[in-house]
Amino acid sequence: MKPTVFLAFVIFCLGFSTSINPQSKKITKTFFPDFEVEINTPAFKKDKGFTTYDELITFLSNAKEKHANTVSIFYIGESQKGKQIPMVVLNKNGEEKRLKVWIQGGLHGDEPASTEGVLFLIDQLLNNQEYTYLLDKLEIGIIPMANIDGYEKQDRYAANGLDLNRDQTKLMVHESVPLKQAFTNFGAHVAVDFHEYRPYRKDFAQMSDFGITSRYDVMFLYTGNLNVPQNLRELTANTFVKNASQAMDAKGIVSHDYINTTKVLGDIHFNQGSDNARSSATNYALTNAISSLIEVRGVGIGRTSFNRRVYTTFLVAESYLKTSYNTIDKVKQAIEIAEKEQNELVVQSKKHVSKQPIKAIDLASCKEIELEVTVRDALKSSALLSRKRPVAYLIDKTETALIEKLRVLGVQVTELQNAKTIEVETYQVTDYLRQAEKYEGVNMQEISTRLELKQQQFEAGTFVVYLNQRRSNLAAEVLEPEAPNSFVSFEVLPTELGAQLPIYRYLKQEKL
Repeated sequence: MKPTVFLAFVIFCLGFSTSINPQSKKITKTFFPDFEVEINTPAFKKDKGFTTYDELITFLSNAKEKHANTVSIFYIGESQKGKQIPMVVLNKNGEEKRLKVWIQGGLHGDEPASTEGVLFLIDQLLNNQEYTYLLDKLEIGIIPMANIDGYEKQDRYAANGLDLNRDQTKLMVHESVPLKQAFTNFGAHVAVDFHEYRPYRKDFAQMSDFGITSRYDVMFLYTGNLNVPQNLRELTANTFVKNASQAMDAKGIVSHDYINTTKVLGDIHFNQGSDNARSSATNYALTNAISSLIEVRGVGIGRTSFNRRVYTTFLVAESYLKTSYNTIDKVKQAIEIAEKEQNELVVQSKKHVSKQPIKAIDLASCKEIELEVTVRDALKSSALLSRKRPVAYLIDKTETALIEKLRVLGVQVTELQNAKTIEVETYQVTDYLRQAEKYEGVNMQEISTRLELKQQQFEAGTFVVYLNQRRSNLAAEVLEPEAPNSFVSFEVLPTELGAQLPIYRYLKQEKL
């Protein structure tokens, strides 16, 4: 095939990969063959398609019927099209004071191995003696199909076209509220959100001679957000991710920290790691939990290597559960230490930029190659804007919509019992830009503020958010207005140039 024709073919496949599987049988056989493992979940009982919603409910109901002392099923809310969202809790004999592990699949509807892998996990935990011991010390909360409407269409987005994994702070998608409320109520110590990623991308066609595809079976996305206590970040990376990576190596599964491409001044760079609270990996971590988002290679390739993708999902979940089981005291102690941390708040940060090698598959030669690329690494972030951590935030009593979202996020909110004058720092808006184009349903606001120390009169009923609580760092992420995922940034709180924001920083140690 002539080079120009070959390149055009690759670009065509990448551009229309939702309807055309771009992966050749040769690449599948050479790099991504299925495992010889029997998976008895609904999708593997038929030749085409994936587990339907009705099949999911039947599968879960059967599990509950056979294991009534371990399995509980709750319906936490409805999808936009009226489908009940199931949550499964595995807790042998309903015992309390266990380490709690949250597992989620199907947040993006076109990532079916995440849901199927979670169902296989449920089956193995209940029926395979090799794994049932994990339920002796763990309580596991599972959302197997978070985005039901998207899943039924095999579409990434919710029914209203918004991305559930860009909505973890603004909570503007219907399903986000019950999902987040369920997570808050469960009180996870460890949280794992399973996804799949697209291994054929348009910008990959520009790399090597005639394009590449990703080599990695699975990638681990975890946080470098500087408001997540360092001890939790280190425990996540050096214990949970490390153990899972070693488990993958033992099975011949190729893994890496999560990377995805971005354009910077026309050049292709790779983002690595997470720092954005708008998505689950960082959002969960900001609740002082061990948190990872797992990306398995799979979007856009249909049922190709589906056995391998589902089994990989299961193996990562197995590793995280085994690590949880073996480090219960260590995890709980790390969370207790994190809750007492009183470091400065990092409002804005920047990623470390360097050259790093990555593995890829060259499409022309069908061989593994190594490329040196520019990586913008959130796992090595540094602070751009920091502020002293306040004792509390005060919020005007009229801002009930903000308070409702804070409570869904698990932030404890109290109220002033009496009107009083309090010395606070106020936010005065000195620069303002409202984006003309919508992002995830909103016109993002970019602002700068000047802090002014004032004696301010507050009415009875003014809301108070103290920062001596487990989810204090998440509260700061949404209340500090310049933070990229704040209520101001996402226009949950509209403002304008010259305005004083209805959020205040209280710095004194005396309780209000």
